[in-house]
Amino acid sequence: MPTRRILSIWFPHLAAERVLRSHRGAILNPFAIVAQDSNALTLACLSAEASAEGLTIGQSLSDARAFCPNLMTAPENPLQEAGFLAGLRRWAGKYSPWVAEEAPASLILDITGCAHLFGGEEQLAEVISQDLQDLRLTGLLGIADTPGAAWALARFAGQSAQAHRSGDAIEQEARATRSRAFKRRNWERGGPAPARLQADTNAPCIAAPGKTREAIARLPVAALRLPRDICTNLNRLGIRIIADLIGLPRAALMRRFGRDVVLRLDQALGADPEPISPARRTHHFATRLSLPDPIGLAEDITAGIERLLPPLCERLRKAGRGARQLRLWCFRTDHTVQIIEVGLARPNHDPERIRPLLLLQLPNVEPGFGIDTLRLEAFVTEPLSNTQHKGHADAVASAQKLRDGDNGMADLMGRLGARIGLESITRLHPADSHIPEKTATRMAAAYSEPAQDWPEVRLRRPLTLFQPEIVTVEQQGETPSAAPAVFRWRRRAFHTASATGPERLSPEWWLDDPNWRGGTRDYWRIETKTGERLWIFETKTREYSGGWFCQGDFG
Repeated sequence: MPTRRILSIWFPHLAAERVLRSHRGAILNPFAIVAQDSNALTLACLSAEASAEGLTIGQSLSDARAFCPNLMTAPENPLQEAGFLAGLRRWAGKYSPWVAEEAPASLILDITGCAHLFGGEEQLAEVISQDLQDLRLTGLLGIADTPGAAWALARFAGQSAQAHRSGDAIEQEARATRSRAFKRRNWERGGPAPARLQADTNAPCIAAPGKTREAIARLPVAALRLPRDICTNLNRLGIRIIADLIGLPRAALMRRFGRDVVLRLDQALGADPEPISPARRTHHFATRLSLPDPIGLAEDITAGIERLLPPLCERLRKAGRGARQLRLWCFRTDHTVQIIEVGLARPNHDPERIRPLLLLQLPNVEPGFGIDTLRLEAFVTEPLSNTQHKGHADAVASAQKLRDGDNGMADLMGRLGARIGLESITRLHPADSHIPEKTATRMAAAYSEPAQDWPEVRLRRPLTLFQPEIVTVEQQGETPSAAPAVFRWRRRAFHTASATGPERLSPEWWLDDPNWRGGTRDYWRIETKTGERLWIFETKTREYSGGWFCQGDFG
């Protein structure tokens, strides 16, 4: 059986290079992708030039501009970045049929039995590197027996985290010594390496079959895909490289740092299997319209939707699928994009039912300096299967019901969902419980059918249920077990005209419900002299009885 071989491709500048690729001319200035972090703008991705200037990911934009005044930026776009990585996954399928994405900017390929088609692993790595260079992308490659080791080699090959003496760090030196710090080489003080050394680190790192332990032993512990806080705690204890971890007792590691450290170490060494799950084949339905001149009027955008929607629905119809969620991309002339989304309560490929939902969202479109490209995408679809009818009468009744009932309700939910969101529209389904507040389950109306099998309710329940509220009894009934004659609720006094009950309900003993820890309840239907019809109960426990509460209103 051949040894399993894994190839990891890491794109350190993916988001920035995606934007730079759209520019015809090369941008020599430092470039960065900016993300919104709470109320601050931070650097999310850097170009090679920005990294060479000493900028770091996570640095605030204000500090970066103070340090590098000629920095050029663009806003973060997670959807486009995810789509670009998915396109690279499809591109990598030419080298191996087993390709998986690893967010945010990495691909994992199982090249077992594939490398010989390209002349070996080194030749395969050279072909991939040349293709990435033609695509104007920077990719670092690592090949090993396990996904964890390949991931580590792609990111940390050539880096060593040898233990240092206390005080050897530049920030810990004495004042007199700091004056001579400029004599150190820049890259030894944490700065960027010279171009020659950077070019050497871009070469693929290949661990020979069966030599995974030796290949990753000198790498820092961060190469095990551990969280930063765990790596910091390990470094404080003097554990800086993977070789320091291999010989430590596993039980002590798990007690102090959790199971992740041992799990990641075993996965990197191959002791714990780590399967590669390639992305499933996705149904892609989208249409695109490139405009000769930018548009900005609502009538022009509507005309663009009229051009895009029919061919999209035709493709859905031929594939036997219906759209559940659609996305309209509006690409503006300033290289920004605005996205609006709509959802349907039922999968559909009828343009007449989808068009009104898109037009409802049209006022939210801000064209800015103009829109030069429109793209309509059905990114969530479901199969539409034909229904087998028993006969002609059954078919006619089903078609009539579909035309008059289901479609009308689906259209209504779609219009409401376009304004308030489909997740805000719910319906009740029966639940198997004798507890009043648990007799129904709230479900999303767009993803559930109307309930047809509601159980027969022998006892009346209030129209409105709420959390139990304290009732103060001012005059007890004729007997201690009867309903109160006069009670106070919500700062009002009520006189009982008639009472029906009691109905005794016990909690579900197999569940620990905090609302029913008071024990058994005796419920009464009370009609007051002023016309209110309330649902009150008295708690019945061995230690205490006589606590009265109101839980419902019959209306």
